[in-house]
Amino acid sequence: MTKGIPLSVLIIDDHQVVREGLRTALIREGYLVVGEAASRDEGFAQIAHKNPDIIIVDLHLPDGSGLEIVEWARKISSRIGIVVLTLSSTDEHLIAALHAGASAYVLKSAPLTEVLSAVLHSSTSPLTFSGEGLSQALKHESELFGLTPRELEVLALLPSKGTSANIATILFVTEATIKSHLASIYRKLSVANRTEAVVAGIKNGLIS
Repeated sequence: MTKGIPLSVLIIDDHQVVREGLRTALIREGYLVVGEAASRDEGFAQIAHKNPDIIIVDLHLPDGSGLEIVEWARKISSRIGIVVLTLSSTDEHLIAALHAGASAYVLKSAPLTEVLSAVLHSSTSPLTFSGEGLSQALKHESELFGLTPRELEVLALLPSKGTSANIATILFVTEATIKSHLASIYRKLSVANRTEAVVAGIKNGLIS
């Protein structure tokens, strides 16, 4: 970490041992752990109250999915770092975390250094996703329709970002490029417009 005001972190996990281990490691690295939560609802409340720079959240919580927290946190802030820390190694959950707006996806079985690297990544590039096996997961997801990884990104942004101009800004490309991607998406999904593309994407698990 760089010197200066420490970045604040909120840990959301229903296992106390996991929270304690993360807290110790984060403090040692110079982060400020501002709170902990053991459930989805408590996580929502803590984020609203503490306004952390980074959240670390488990996928499976006693009262719901951690992905609900990821989606909500990303909607209210483009700057917050969001690390999903989970036991699940499935492509489905990895892709779901990407679409929900997570910054990084790390397995609980990974070395602590990998977890800390994910936290650092989330703080410096919160809108750029990092997750081991992402390329392969995207390949598997797109095999049915032949969508490219970039087309999947564009499709995933349609429900929340809408216009070609907005999506172009987010992906750092021209609006013309996005329109070209959309034309290809419509053709591959056999749809006529954005609304039909979103419906087809959700129906086929391409949009979470």
